[in-house]
Parts: sequence; structure tokens; C-alpha cells
Amino acid sequence: MADPLRPLQDRFAGLDLLAASVLVADAAGLVRYANPAAEHLLEVSVKSLSRQTLAGLFANGDELDALCRQALAHRYADLRQDLTLQRNGREPLHVHVMVSAAGEGEVVVELRENVQQLKLDREERILDQSQANKELIRNLAHEIKNPLGGIRGAAQLLELELPDPSLREYTQVIIKEADRLQTLVDRLLAPHRRPHIVGDVNLHEVCERVRSLVLAEFPVGLAIRRDYDASIPEFRGDKEQLIQAVLNIVHNAAQALRQRILAGDAEIVLRTRVARQVTLAKVRYGLALDLHIIDNGPGIAPEIRDRIFYPLVSGREGGSGLGLTLAQTFVQQHLGLVECESRPGLTDFRILIPLP
Repeated sequence: MADPLRPLQDRFAGLDLLAASVLVADAAGLVRYANPAAEHLLEVSVKSLSRQTLAGLFANGDELDALCRQALAHRYADLRQDLTLQRNGREPLHVHVMVSAAGEGEVVVELRENVQQLKLDREERILDQSQANKELIRNLAHEIKNPLGGIRGAAQLLELELPDPSLREYTQVIIKEADRLQTLVDRLLAPHRRPHIVGDVNLHEVCERVRSLVLAEFPVGLAIRRDYDASIPEFRGDKEQLIQAVLNIVHNAAQALRQRILAGDAEIVLRTRVARQVTLAKVRYGLALDLHIIDNGPGIAPEIRDRIFYPLVSGREGGSGLGLTLAQTFVQQHLGLVECESRPGLTDFRILIPLP
């Protein structure tokens, strides 16, 4: 039996090679053609698409349908609009839509993912997550701190009353564990109560300090390569906080590279640049510091990739899960943000801090 879609597929076969997602709909709004990029973007096969209306693909498809009707009625060269297309049960699509009349009552619809909107949404999620983390940490730490002091004090008093000195090893376990938890609580609260000491900061001095500290711990098998932009100016900030933030990220990278360190080919790159026209926390800045910390390790495990800035989340046996949380907190206190992209063989932490 002949495929009724074959003539249309042949007519628009040239669009199959485009990286952009392209759909062709008829005057009734039925999808008559979709190139492979559209199938991939929408996660629907062309056969399934051909049985649906363009508007029916999305919960708010009436906006897209309206653009198509305008293109058919007025024969504009093209119509362009940014849309958020809601999909049942899946992530919404932020797309830039271009609609053109194609003759014979058809419209060509090009969908391009709106990368900037995706970035803004991801940044907003990170900021909301960070704020929730701060509140959780503060509340949890205070709830733990008071009974912890009581447990330690009771163990000390009990130790004084014990008739058999050999039993004191048990009270010492209680005291030492209480002290360990107290140290953890103090680390959780530290970034929220430390004074913000502001002075002139040279980003490369921060990087060099971190580099020397990490190489002192890993002197063999690890190369930390510099890729600095010497034109980056000094800025106002808390140097010690920034050293700690960068150190936490670089040290995490070095820990993840242990196997490659043993093989002798572990590498971390510290790359500094100036970024232009950066939006952070919905504020537009003309210039920003752009520090990349790149390693050639195994990458972050997919199951924790979206949660790496949560407190107590660690991909390493014995890790505290606080390093990245504190790094994000310290950078945000400078109105900046830490982002991460990771795949096997390359993990890239990016620190952005606005410049005045």
C-alpha cells in the first residue's frame, strides 16, 4: 500500500539535513511532514506526528496555531515568536518559532530551542535551590546544636560517676561523636555567620594560591594548567571566601581524578576570561569574571548531577557533601553563580562574578 505521506516527504526531503527542527502543516493544521531533528526534539515519530494537529502537540498549542493562521492569511515573509510549549507529562519546550507560508495552503514551522531561556530557568532553579538550602541548613543546625550540647554534657557527668574506669571508653565515644557532629554543624553555619571582609581581589592570585595548595597534596601525576586572561581587572570581594570556594571545587576535581593521577595523566585547567552581557539573578551586567575549572576525570554520576549543590550530597566515599554547597554560597555572596556541565572525560565548573 502506497504511503500517502511519501509525496510530501519527497518534496521537503532537503529539510532532512537541517539541524533545526522543521514541521510542515496544511491549512487544517494537520502535520504533514517532520524532519528528523523535529522527531528528536519532540520525541515523537513522523508517523505519529502525521496523525495529529500542530496545536494538538502542545497543551498551549493555540498560540502556535494562531501564528500559522496569520501566516496563511496575510502571507507574511515569516512570523517569529518565543514560546513555551507545554507537553503532557514532559518538560516544557522553550523555543524560538519561525512560521512561513509555503504555498498550497501549507505552512513551514521551524522550532529552535531557546538556549538563553533554558539558561535563565536553570539559573533560577539553582538560586531557589540555594536559598532553600540556606534555610534548611540554618534550621536543622540550630535544632541539632542544642540537644548535642546536652548529650555531651551528660556523657561528661556520667563519666565522673562511673565506678569502673574501663567503662569510660564508652562515654568517650559519645563525647568524641558529639564533638564530630558539633564540627559538622559549625561548618554548615560558618558561611552564614562569617563577616564579609571586602577588599581588592586579584582572581589570578586566588587561582595561584589554590593551585599551590592542591599540588602540595598531589605532587605526582596531576598537572594543573593555567589559561589566564591577563587583562582581568581587580575587583572588590572577600579574598578568603573566594579562595575557599575555588579550593573546594579544585580539590573535588583532584579527588575525582585519583585513578588518572595513578596513571599519570590527570589534568585540571584553570581558565579565566571576561564575559560580556551576563544575566545573573535576573540582573544584567555588562562584564563578569568567568572562571572555568575543567578536569579530565570520569564525570559526575548522572543520579546526583542535578543535586551536587545540595548539602550532604557527595559522589565520593567518605565525602562530607559540603564543599560545593559552601562554594555556591560564597560565590553567591559576591552576586555570582557556580554552574556545572559534566560528561565522562570532561567536567567544567564555571564561576561567574559580576564586575562593576
